[in-house]
Amino acid sequence: MSKTIFITGASRGLGKIWAEAFLDRGDKVIVTSRNISALQDFVEKYGEAVLPLELDIADRAACFEAISKAKLHFGKIDVVINNAGIGVFGTVEELDEQASRAIFEANFFGTLWITQAVLPILREQGQGHILQVSSAMGIYSFPTVGLYSASKFAVEGLSEALSQEVKGMGIHITLVEPNGYATDFNSSSVQSNSIPAYDSMKAELYAHPEFTADDAYGNPKATPEAILKVVDSSTPPLRLFLGKKAFPLAKYFYSDRLANWENWNDVSAKAHG
Repeated sequence: MSKTIFITGASRGLGKIWAEAFLDRGDKVIVTSRNISALQDFVEKYGEAVLPLELDIADRAACFEAISKAKLHFGKIDVVINNAGIGVFGTVEELDEQASRAIFEANFFGTLWITQAVLPILREQGQGHILQVSSAMGIYSFPTVGLYSASKFAVEGLSEALSQEVKGMGIHITLVEPNGYATDFNSSSVQSNSIPAYDSMKAELYAHPEFTADDAYGNPKATPEAILKVVDSSTPPLRLFLGKKAFPLAKYFYSDRLANWENWNDVSAKAHG
């Protein structure tokens, strides 16, 4: 049986690739973008199987309206993929107020508004699946991506709590955590105003093999199989890495955190009183 999928940020990158994969197999898809003309090729290729909607995910009222239009048009929503978001690169000291607020409006609040808008529909249906596109940077962080990571860490905390709140309602939550992929994400991200004091640190960081190796970035066209498998699963995971780079790094960072907590546990326990 075909599914009805709602995908934000579907005009390019992973969102577009996933939308095409769903449509190619016969699903109905609602695709959104801030620029609706960027969605015209979906209509030309897939006709009535696709509903394009213009949407600024930072606008809460617009998010609720988009979800309402989608439900009215197709009669149901089985899966929501909160994919839309923006990136910003810069050290913590370099980040300006405008970029700092904008990234949380898009990456965190946009995810929250769409989630809040669709939950009543999924509860009424007694089933549904929300995929929150987080990032491997929502599990650990590197220099120059602190603000981006902060927005994704927030999505992780929100969604982990949500998964427990809706557990008995037939609603599944999955955090999708891609490592770096060869999309236009980096080139389309906001770049902070540079402070020379950090130049040498940045040069050393970006010369690291993790960023320069031939396989440093995954192939985005290899991702649909994983997304389709998760969406079709009756027992989908709460968290799913995309790519082969994220898991080894997560193991490294979390082993370090566990060792740190263990080393300081006596101090922590005494602070309990």
